[in-house]
Amino acid sequence: MPDMSAHLALTQLVPFAADELDKNKVTPGVLGFVVFAVMAVAVWMLMKSMNRHMGKVSFEEAPDPKAAPAAAKAAPRE
Repeated sequence: MPDMSAHLALTQLVPFAADELDKNKVTPGVLGFVVFAVMAVAVWMLMKSMNRHMGKVSFEEAPDPKAAPAAAKAAPRE
């Protein structure tokens, strides 16, 4: 069961924070920075992984074996 004294201590501090809060200057704070930093690292890791996987892809198209004999017959030899 959680410690109720911590909850009571936080309940006592909330009214003091509400009195000092300037509604025109609200910032995300440390939690917002941590969430943003975690998301930035996750995007960086995804892009690094995507770059590695795209490097493995061969973009050269293999010739169609069925079209090769037809193309050889159509091309006149000199």
